[in-house]
Amino acid sequence: MTARLINGAEVAAQIREELKGRVKACIARGVTPMLNVVLVGEDPASISYVTSKAKGAEEVGMREETVRLPANTAEAELLKVIDGMNRDAKVHGILVQLPLPASIGEKKVLDHILPSKDVDGFHPMNVGKLLIGEPDFMPCTPHGVQQLLVRSGNNPEGKHVVICGRSNIVGKPLAAILVQKKKGANATVTMCHTGTRDVSKYTLQADILVAAMGVPKAITADMVRPGTVVIDVGVNRIVDPSRKTGFRLVGDVDFDAVKEKASFITPVPGGVGPMTVTMLLVNTVRAAERKAGVVSAD
Repeated sequence: MTARLINGAEVAAQIREELKGRVKACIARGVTPMLNVVLVGEDPASISYVTSKAKGAEEVGMREETVRLPANTAEAELLKVIDGMNRDAKVHGILVQLPLPASIGEKKVLDHILPSKDVDGFHPMNVGKLLIGEPDFMPCTPHGVQQLLVRSGNNPEGKHVVICGRSNIVGKPLAAILVQKKKGANATVTMCHTGTRDVSKYTLQADILVAAMGVPKAITADMVRPGTVVIDVGVNRIVDPSRKTGFRLVGDVDFDAVKEKASFITPVPGGVGPMTVTMLLVNTVRAAERKAGVVSAD
């Protein structure tokens, strides 16, 4: 048995096509969804992410504006920039691209964004709402994982989902999403982490296994039972002299071995990655819909 691929690019394209109609509905009421992105410094990966967000916004008919600041920008100056965006009624979503320079307090900056414009879903108020099942915005990567599962015919309802990784960006919010008594959730969730003894004991019980540890090929074939749905969130660079860049991207799953046991699997790249930017657009449109008085489709 060879697993079927869950193509994140195809699912993302489907969602963006749906967003075009939602954007038009907002514009018809005089509200054009607007995303502001703040980029501090010249980190190549961050520049790439920001560029993809701008392209995605343009594709669905939204407005997007990137504010680029030098790496030596003072924390106070960055907070002033965010203040201006918080006050601007035309701005519906604010995203500060991470990582930030070491001289700037990441938590302080993220907490400074108005919860109503926090389309990354990282503000403590939005985290709390997510936990009690009343989210304004769901964090983009976990929400993307949920959409991949539902849209690939692997609804997590009633399933045992094992999440390897407990980060505030993926593991914890994904558990909070999937455990809710709601459509596309209602799963039994187990979370494994560095303090878990005998991780295989739990991964071998999974109907759906999510790898989000940030360790290349940490999930091996002997840790996966036949028929499991495997979602690989990891993106790791490993040395590869055969590539022009000198490296290649791999996930947290030993893809070649695990695909022979799984029923469905996401590739890296091309799996979860394309969903993250798309769900950011979804959150921005959702914020604009509230402003326009349009009933949200999600």
